[in-house]
Parts: sequence; C-alpha cells; structure tokens
Amino acid sequence: MSWLTSILSAIVFYIGTSVLVILMLPVCLSARIAPLAGRLWGRFASFVAWISGISFRLEGNVPRGKQVIYAVKHQSAWETMVLFWVLYDPIIVMKQELMRIPFIGWVFKRTGSIGVDRSAGMAALKKLKRDALIAVETGRPLLIFPQGTRVLPRTEAPYQIGVYALYSATGLPVVPVALNSGSFWPRKGIRKYPGCITLEFLPEIAPGLQRAAFMATLEEQIEQATARLEKGDSTQKD
Repeated sequence: MSWLTSILSAIVFYIGTSVLVILMLPVCLSARIAPLAGRLWGRFASFVAWISGISFRLEGNVPRGKQVIYAVKHQSAWETMVLFWVLYDPIIVMKQELMRIPFIGWVFKRTGSIGVDRSAGMAALKKLKRDALIAVETGRPLLIFPQGTRVLPRTEAPYQIGVYALYSATGLPVVPVALNSGSFWPRKGIRKYPGCITLEFLPEIAPGLQRAAFMATLEEQIEQATARLEKGDSTQKD
C-alpha cells in the first residue's frame, strides 16, 4: 500500500509545487509578505506527507516569540519545507545551488534565505556572518543544518563550522533540534513510509561559549537525541 500512496504523493507534490511556485511569484514581489510563500509551501508539504500516512509531532520547548538560531538535524527534504511553516518564517541557511534553481530559487531569495557557497572556504564564512547580521535586524529566527547536508539515519557526518559562525556573529542562543524524518521520507527515491516524525527541541545553548565547547555540546545533544528517536521508530515498511 505504501507504494501506491508514495506514487500518489509524488504526483501531487510535483504538480502542486509547480502550481504553487507560479502562484507565489506575485506574492514574492513584496519583501514584506514574501515569507507567506514559505509558510504555504510548508503546509502543502505537510499535506503531501499526510497522503503517505506521515504525521509529525513536536516535543520539548519551542521558543515562540524569541529570536534564536535553530540548529536542525537534516535527514530529509521534509524538514526543508515543513519548517518554513512550523517555525513561522525562519531565515534558512542553505547551499547556494538551491538559490540558482529557476523560479523556486528566486522565491528562496525573496523569503530572505541565506545562500552559502560551500566551495568558497573562509570567504563563504565571512559572507555568512555579514548576511546573518543583516538577517538579525528582521527579528526573524534563523535556521541552519549544522552538518551542511542530508545525513542518512544511523550514519555519521561531521558538524560544519558554519553554525558556530552564526552563533558567534549574532550573539543569539542556539536551539538544537533532533528528528527522525529520514526513516519516513527517505533521501532517495519516491517511496515513503507511514509513521510519525518527531521534532525534538532540546535545551538552548546560551551565547558566549568558545568554538570547541559549543561544537561539542551541539553535536552531543543532537546526536544523542536523534539516536534515541531512531531507536524508537515504529516504521512499518511493506
């Protein structure tokens, strides 16, 4: 059955995304209301997941009304879309290549997303800091995937220095977020598996830590919580 619902959700996703992008272009002409496009896309992605029998729940303390940096585990395309809605207009740090995609890349830019050229080394970090300081002035939360790429469940990948660049430049607290989305909406293929994705919001890391202490604390919190979520997955795969 999951194959049938996966195919249906894929059809709905690609057709719906195309229609949404066209509809969102006029909205994005105004920088003030452009973030609405992200929220609509997030709601739509949640609906697509629902077709495949995927729901989600939030655990822990979500700091509503407070400007923070969300450092989110990245396993799936699911969180790149749904978090626009769940976290209410975060400014997302993403790889520069996504902002070069026709139409949708322009939507990303208009919603305030920050593009990072991962091949630019220290120049990219300096630009990230400059862009982050501008983003802080909006009052919106920031969101970064600290490993810089999607990581398959139960596998390891290093944490990148970009998250510390944001933390040190802005002086904002960091809220680590663990999840298990990769068990239900895999990185490759169209097949999805019914179940409930958990987003666990962990204790925030206050400003002022040195690089080594910050990176160790962040990685330990996210990886331990993610391992616990993955261990408790109730995925039913045909």
